[in-house]
Amino acid sequence: MRTPLVATLLAVATGSASAAQPWMDKAKTSTQRTELLLKEMTQQEKLLLVFGYSPRAQLGQIDATSILSADAEAGMAAAIPGSAGYVPGIPRLGVPAQYETDASIGVRNAEGLQRTSLPSSLATTASWDPRVMEAGGRMIGQEARLSGFNVMLAGGINLAREPANGRNFEYTGEDPLLAAEMGAGQIRGIQSNHIVSTVKHFLINSQETGRRIVSAQISKAALRMSDALAFELTIEKSSPGSVMCSYNLINDVYACQHPWLLNSILKGDWGYQGYVMSDWGGVHSTVFAATSGLDQQSGFPFDKVAYFAKPLKDALEDGSVPQARLDDMARRVLWALFDKGVMDHPVQVGPIDFAANAKVSQSAAEQSLVLLKNEGGVLPLASPKRVALIGSYADKGVLAGGGSASVTPVGGNAVPGLGPGGWLTQVWQPSSPMKALQRELPGTQFTFDAGTDVDAASKAAAAADVAIVFVHQWTAESMDASLSLLGKQNDVVSAAAKANPNTIVVVESGGAVLMPWHQDVKAILAAFYPGAAGGEAIARLLTGAVNPSGRLPITFPASADQLVRPQILGKTDGPPFTVRYTEGAAVGYKWFDLRGHKPLYAFGHGLSYTRFELAELQAQQGKGRVTVKFSTRNTGAREGASVGQVYVSAPPEAHWEAPRRLVGFDKQNLKPGEKGTSSIQIDPRLLSTFDEASNQWVITPGSYEVQLGAASDDIRATTRVTLAVRRFTSAQMRR
Repeated sequence: MRTPLVATLLAVATGSASAAQPWMDKAKTSTQRTELLLKEMTQQEKLLLVFGYSPRAQLGQIDATSILSADAEAGMAAAIPGSAGYVPGIPRLGVPAQYETDASIGVRNAEGLQRTSLPSSLATTASWDPRVMEAGGRMIGQEARLSGFNVMLAGGINLAREPANGRNFEYTGEDPLLAAEMGAGQIRGIQSNHIVSTVKHFLINSQETGRRIVSAQISKAALRMSDALAFELTIEKSSPGSVMCSYNLINDVYACQHPWLLNSILKGDWGYQGYVMSDWGGVHSTVFAATSGLDQQSGFPFDKVAYFAKPLKDALEDGSVPQARLDDMARRVLWALFDKGVMDHPVQVGPIDFAANAKVSQSAAEQSLVLLKNEGGVLPLASPKRVALIGSYADKGVLAGGGSASVTPVGGNAVPGLGPGGWLTQVWQPSSPMKALQRELPGTQFTFDAGTDVDAASKAAAAADVAIVFVHQWTAESMDASLSLLGKQNDVVSAAAKANPNTIVVVESGGAVLMPWHQDVKAILAAFYPGAAGGEAIARLLTGAVNPSGRLPITFPASADQLVRPQILGKTDGPPFTVRYTEGAAVGYKWFDLRGHKPLYAFGHGLSYTRFELAELQAQQGKGRVTVKFSTRNTGAREGASVGQVYVSAPPEAHWEAPRRLVGFDKQNLKPGEKGTSSIQIDPRLLSTFDEASNQWVITPGSYEVQLGAASDDIRATTRVTLAVRRFTSAQMRR
């Protein structure tokens, strides 16, 4: 049996298109087209837009009192098998179905659809070049489109408050400006394919332990100057079609039904026009969620109740949810479909040039891997006779992060059977560093040792001119990580270093790791998760075919004791628990500066095979903005890229959260002797504190020090600029 609502919705979904469709006039604005279409929609059609299905879920989970199994069966049957989700279309009005794919670094499909993986988002953020992220976004967006998807659940930009967060590899670092610039680049690239990208997870998805029950406690002002600022800037720079709210609570209110975050800030202060979708299983009510700003329940039946199906229809009929609210929910979904080109450019499955896309991934990795240490110029490798590779399946492939961001590699998993299994299967991209090194250095003899036995690894290292030890840290959604390398990896590195003075370590990780052996080895390369062609990228950096130019997007601590919370707090189930973010806006390097901690490797750090001079720093105030100019000169013997980083320190009376803030950066690729100039306009919010009482940004008058550096702990030049008092709102920044 089916209810009248079910029959109507299914009839709408399979109806014929109308001949007269004035909303398809491309000469009109997205807003105008949306309003024309909204006027033609029935109540049932509006309801259709705000409720999505997941094809992966089990029908037995469904609460039959809220929606019939036949409904869910029809919705899930229409989805692409193995995909993340599906929202039915309205053919009579020309509204396409929304086909959603999990994404962060590529198209993920639970049925094993093989697609190209970019390096992890954290890795690509280490390029400090939004153009790299945008090129990668264009590539994975194109693969999504050619796979039949028009919505990518991408754009993860949560700040790395907790270095052990299992999803840090999906995100874009610890600083709000860097996170925004890089995240916005990816979103722009994806949406250039006429599909929707999300930005996620709104807000403070700082840990995976108890992610559905943790309440992040933080002041509103600190939130606006840190995690929320990253989203504010990202949305301004990229206009994502959708914002995905997070699982957790913020100050004891679930993020997906948080009226202050969704209505007051996102849609009010920031003027966001797109729609808010829930994370899968992140909805907890009907009336409160709808009136608090949630626009679409996604991925049913991950939520046990279909809150935005029959319960929403009933709430509209009894007036507990106003009709104007449903109209606004549908309006926002339609606006995104118009504005991002989904309405005008229906997706069509087609062939994918995987070889070309692997080159895009390789280029991203080559511009992102970070050379942390290079003692005595051991790198680049100078054609050694014998090289021992040790550990981490370096003869087979490179590691990738786990969970909904895990992409099934073209060519299959290089090391199957590892990890918890299922959606948390450990994936190794079939890009062998050893094979790539053999191609780069055909005259060198390479051996491989698995690194599982300390004595064997020591003997392998001793028999070679150079030992390269590969270590790894696997991180994944739904679980947090240890900063200490697991198993015997630290012992293997120490043994290799003792046996061979020319020991190099390549670190494949989801983020920062502890390195108790860092003083004993000659060189360290942070590869993070380097993507589909990561082995080739690693080999080309080690041999000097590519000059490393990555810079750390996060701080590597010397010990866990330097962190705000040495261990992630919480539990995996039960009633909600609280984590108090007492550091406020002092995230990452700001915390280290505030406490005077010396990290192992600082935010922004990264070495090159050439040298750079940063100079001619100037700062001028004019037209409400501070403009900073500086020069970069390559003083070395080979071409390379430098990242000039601009920080500002405020006068004490400004009461900033930390001694300095990143306010701008510019990456310059220069030939030997070549000089480049950079000009950066500082966003006034980066010079302000947020006044919760007046809901305004406030610049305190006084003298501010502008710092030019190669890293947050490597300042090369300073100057000063005097700022006048200024008060303004986020809304005024949009004008």
